[in-house]
Amino acid sequence: MPGMTSGLNVEDPTVVTAFRAALAHQGLIALLIFAALSLTWVAVRKPSPEREGGRLAVIGGDELAAHRVLRIGFGLLWLLDGVLQAQPGMAAGLPSQVIQPAADSSPGWVQHLVNWAGTTWSYHPVQAGAAAVWIQAGIGLWLLAAPRGALSRLAGVASLGWGLVVWVFGEAFGGIFAPGLTWLFGAPGAALLYAVAGALLALSERYWRSPRFGRVMLGGLGVFLTGMAVLQAWPGRGFWQGTSGTLTGMIQTMTQTPQPGFIAGMVSGFGTFTASDGFAVNLVAVIVLAGLGVAFLTGRRSAIQSATWTFVVFCLADWLLIEDLGFFGGLGTDPNSMIPMALLGVAGYLAFTQVPRAAQAAAPADDATAPAARGWRDLARPAALRRSVTAATAGTMISLCAVAVTGLGVVPMAAAQANPAASAILAEAVDGAASPMDSPAPAFTLTEQHGKQVSLAGLRGKVILLTFLDPVCVTECPLIAQEFRQAGQQLGEQARQVELVAININPLYNQLSYIQAFDQQERLAHVPDWLYLTGSPAQLKKIYAGYGVASQPLPGGAMLGHSDVAYVIDQHGYLRQALDLDPGPGTAATQSSFATELATAATATLKTSP
Repeated sequence: MPGMTSGLNVEDPTVVTAFRAALAHQGLIALLIFAALSLTWVAVRKPSPEREGGRLAVIGGDELAAHRVLRIGFGLLWLLDGVLQAQPGMAAGLPSQVIQPAADSSPGWVQHLVNWAGTTWSYHPVQAGAAAVWIQAGIGLWLLAAPRGALSRLAGVASLGWGLVVWVFGEAFGGIFAPGLTWLFGAPGAALLYAVAGALLALSERYWRSPRFGRVMLGGLGVFLTGMAVLQAWPGRGFWQGTSGTLTGMIQTMTQTPQPGFIAGMVSGFGTFTASDGFAVNLVAVIVLAGLGVAFLTGRRSAIQSATWTFVVFCLADWLLIEDLGFFGGLGTDPNSMIPMALLGVAGYLAFTQVPRAAQAAAPADDATAPAARGWRDLARPAALRRSVTAATAGTMISLCAVAVTGLGVVPMAAAQANPAASAILAEAVDGAASPMDSPAPAFTLTEQHGKQVSLAGLRGKVILLTFLDPVCVTECPLIAQEFRQAGQQLGEQARQVELVAININPLYNQLSYIQAFDQQERLAHVPDWLYLTGSPAQLKKIYAGYGVASQPLPGGAMLGHSDVAYVIDQHGYLRQALDLDPGPGTAATQSSFATELATAATATLKTSP
């Protein structure tokens, strides 16, 4: 899909180094936030018997078992996902090797939507990659630290929101619009289960204290499993075949993933068995899914108890033998859907069976330690804030730190989404950093595309971005021309202080008609402050020598091979930087990145030149 990839190797050392540096920098900020909040809390906190031995010390003490399982289970999963997201290859590789494959078999509108998000990531790989780490780690820590009250419900909202974002843009709606949908492969997508768990945790505590809540959870799970059984049994979907079947193909694909040998052996053995007995394997899957669905729908305690543990075992078997644990191979972003699915089943069972009768009759408020409701203006007053901090527990302070960690990801991710220009790190990864210079620029007097004479001296007072282009080139020169055009757009108001200049590198085609045709072809004819200069062969060759630009004829055509370089010349005619402009992969992301590098170099020269 266009825009989805930067074209760089996922282990590109420049991107990996920048990614690690961003994580380290933001990690230091997180530690400083934690230290500041901790010192503030310790400074104003006044120990009291009530807080040390009463309700404030055990604010999560009577948290219901179902709520605890869901909160801690998904908190740990979010933390694991954050760790997996910090893998070195994630920054450059996630759009092309994770997001795009997930959407390849989906309808066009899904691919278009996913491509929009993948483009943002490929344009800002370091920024987006680090942001995802901190968002997921922050949500996980937040869930673990906030067992009850408003902060706990807000953590659920955060899990719901980010889970939906990942489900739509990262998992292409979990593949529910693609052919071959099956629960065995992870439908309806792990991220949707994170979102469902977040929605449940965001509910008021009074819902959790009714056995009806557990019955509704299990009923919903029963309907889902019954539907999955129908899809699994549907003829013509490839699940009943052995050697050529969909299930066998999936398992064989997973055996190619780098992983420990004993796990690969088990997966490979199950794949061999499925290839020879595919009908029997699918029959067992259909029967188990249908039986579990019906059992959960009965509402009978004995049936639900047996079904719950069968469901957990079945999830674990699928997780190992079919999903292959989900996170091996270097770019696994989560442990796939079976562990979240099992957690939802266990939580539903506990919510149905372990609600005390007394709690049903008189459920307490969401947070027994919360003060009486006050307006936001009252809470914002210094005295009220001091009282709130003084009364806060350690869990509350850790939750606030987790909120800040999540913010470390949300803010850069939003900034990346709002910035249409790619990060210059991609250009640096392709061609290295710019080389500083400090010498007078070789003078020239040439003819611009409209027939007027232009000299370097006549451009004094402006910063010049200078390159060399072949008007009959059909490979790299059109890409470089577009980079210059985009650089002018990125400069905005500063473009009036910058001149974009190209000199003809092909003396065999030095006529104005070739220059004008190139401008028309590359949509440069009406770009302000754009000059494409040419002259006699003798004039041009003298300039090539002055700027150290090499060229040679290419076999089989009029196009020349030549240096891809840009120079930054300050307002006084001095060379300040040389930028290698070999466009590398030539993707939309790298093209925009080179434009950013050019615009940034011009802006820096405007600021630093005397």
